[in-house]
Amino acid sequence: MISVRNLSKSFGQKLAVDDISFEVKKGEVLGFLGPNGAGKSTTMRMVTGYLPPTSGEVFIDGINVAENSIGAKQKIGYLPEAAPLYSDMTVSSFLSFIAELRGKGKSDVEAAIDICFLGPVKRQSIDTLSKGYRHRTCLAQSILHDPEILVLDEPTDGLDPNQKQEVRNLIKRMGEDKAIIFSTHILEEVEAACTRAIIIDQGRVVADGAPNDLKAKASGSGSHTVKISGMAGSGIRSELSSISGVKMVREFASSESSFSGQVIPSKKINTNGESIFNLCKEKGLLLEELRVEEGRLDEVFREITKTDTEISERNVKEEDPEKVVQD
Repeated sequence: MISVRNLSKSFGQKLAVDDISFEVKKGEVLGFLGPNGAGKSTTMRMVTGYLPPTSGEVFIDGINVAENSIGAKQKIGYLPEAAPLYSDMTVSSFLSFIAELRGKGKSDVEAAIDICFLGPVKRQSIDTLSKGYRHRTCLAQSILHDPEILVLDEPTDGLDPNQKQEVRNLIKRMGEDKAIIFSTHILEEVEAACTRAIIIDQGRVVADGAPNDLKAKASGSGSHTVKISGMAGSGIRSELSSISGVKMVREFASSESSFSGQVIPSKKINTNGESIFNLCKEKGLLLEELRVEEGRLDEVFREITKTDTEISERNVKEEDPEKVVQD
């Protein structure tokens, strides 16, 4: 339903998005990840037609956004990074106004209020709301017309832990019959709500896959945490190092009669738990703990994105008329 083809965006001499391509199908929830200044928000603005690309194309359900922006936008629900609100309106009157613009009615407003848990504040003016309720009001306007496609920029920003969980569950449910892209800095949200994740860095896609597939790329993935007794720790470490396919053995603690640590396999040959079990059986050692480490999404994120000083200071204003921040 969303097709991004060779998309690039420059602001003067600054290349914010650099020739990226991806697709999002119906039933997919795509988590869009990246460091500050990586190009996430700029990409989402181009997908929704808010910003024109320097080059490349975006298709929404087969509609070229550059050629038929209105037709494409009718299929999209968009929650921007800093969504505009009319502070003197109540929540209900604001959503009723949006409904009228989109050709929807009172029942659609009430449904959006219920879905976004806005009932307790629906008669309050927006300027009296907390940040969390303001953000939920913005989310409600993006889903009010029941769009086929949702583009959500930081949808849980400003919410408390309970509200974050409610929104994650909502996104997961809606993702069963919609195409959804949402950006986030919270990696646990990707694991909780996404069927797929893209990591973008310096305007380029550097990883794309299911969360579990990305976690498997972490350097610690497939290693075994062990606690073994019955021999001097140094001896146990030496025996573990002799197993075929072991890249290295990392020591956590050892004594004259025990060892605890991590057995890290070679990338080419995986060391399975059976090899460690057989070693202990052969040497008469007591295997007290054997645990396979899955790998963590935050490890993958750190390993494949840049962390030097120059990159960490990329969160600067771009040279465009809107003065948007590249994110």
